[in-house]
Amino acid sequence: MPHSVFDLFKIGVGPSSSHTMGPMSAACAFTDRLRAQDGLARTTRVVAELFGSLALTGKGHASDRAVLLGLSGKRPDAICPDDAERIVGEVRASRRMLLGGEQEIRFDEASDLLFHQRERLAFHSNGMRFTAYGAAGEELASGIWYSVGGGAIVAEAEVASNAPPAGLYADVPYPFRSGDQLLERADAAGLAIADLALANEMARLPEAEIRVRLKAIRAAMSACIDRGMGQHGILPGGLNVRRRAPDVHAKLVARQERALSDPLTVIDWVNLWALAVNEENAAGGRVVTAPTNGAAGIVPAVLRYYERFVANATEEGADRFLLTAAAIGSLFKENASISGAEVGCQGEVGVACSMAAAGLTAALGGSNGQVENAAEIGMEHNLGLTCDPVGGLVQVPCIERNAVGAIKAIEASRLALLGDGTHRVSLDQVIETMRKTGVDMSAKYKETALGGLAVNVVAC
Repeated sequence: MPHSVFDLFKIGVGPSSSHTMGPMSAACAFTDRLRAQDGLARTTRVVAELFGSLALTGKGHASDRAVLLGLSGKRPDAICPDDAERIVGEVRASRRMLLGGEQEIRFDEASDLLFHQRERLAFHSNGMRFTAYGAAGEELASGIWYSVGGGAIVAEAEVASNAPPAGLYADVPYPFRSGDQLLERADAAGLAIADLALANEMARLPEAEIRVRLKAIRAAMSACIDRGMGQHGILPGGLNVRRRAPDVHAKLVARQERALSDPLTVIDWVNLWALAVNEENAAGGRVVTAPTNGAAGIVPAVLRYYERFVANATEEGADRFLLTAAAIGSLFKENASISGAEVGCQGEVGVACSMAAAGLTAALGGSNGQVENAAEIGMEHNLGLTCDPVGGLVQVPCIERNAVGAIKAIEASRLALLGDGTHRVSLDQVIETMRKTGVDMSAKYKETALGGLAVNVVAC
């Protein structure tokens, strides 16, 4: 069934949707549960445990900070990055926190935030457990959550009951589970994929509100690009990676007249915009999952390409871009994964490339067949892409990988628009291939920092 566009595109903070936003949301969910059970006021200690990929790359992905913020009652879609630094600093200096923003407890990371690097919970590599204790050391409540990609979380009880994932739309006029079904439903109704996606969204929200929320998503993406182009300095984490976006921007502005003779200058701008977003993400800034933080630069860069370099670009076209991209992203989330810890970076950068290619094709007036073809091309040439961040940080190779992914998306769209929508390999076949490739992929290459560049590049 289709996921909401606002499930695929969520405003949050960096550097990782699955390792930062997910744990923050899960910690908030635990405090909400405590409050509902009248246990918050009786709690004197909380122990948070991270497992699998969360434990292996949690420090580099700021999972520790995310847990502190979430237990303090801060949510990823509402917190200011500057406030986050202050709150984490205060908890660490005092070894105390306001649990849920209300109950003061002692919290010592050495004993209360545990990284179980050699243990993996059954359902997903990104597992975490929270346990609250009373004054006599008695257990008041305990719960397990999984961060399944794109900032989404699933409680263990939901896994056991087979409950539908959050953001999944069951009661919609045009349900679909596959690319073929999406095309069939759209063609039968005489709708473009974007219009079908909009009709499904309107089963939950009025169109006016949908348009307002899409505008807010676009504004957040644009603001992230602009902020990234203006921020100088070294990214946090110890790799000493210098922000490049400001220097690239200055060079492109300085040589604008000379660039008129270079038709490939457009590529430089797209590269710049993708770099700007992912440098902001790596610094813990405000970004939009698209569909994840690690791949957050691709859709905004390609969307700005449409807005700045396509003649007669419109707000309606930008909305069609996002609605179409979300419909394609929903297929990957439903039938495979968007989690680097589950299927490697093909599930993040690969999916984002596919979504952006489809969105751009729709905004340019492509047919449904051409949209599906662009999405297929975008993923087909990212199959097998590993997730092997150096030092467990969302910096190398993640930042550059977004720039390359954005260019691939534009190329995929142009290839599809040169054809009539017919092609040999379907999107469904590519999604299934991606899923099986992820299953076969060694755990070393799935956001564990145990293989690939993570071990072949010295991190300090």
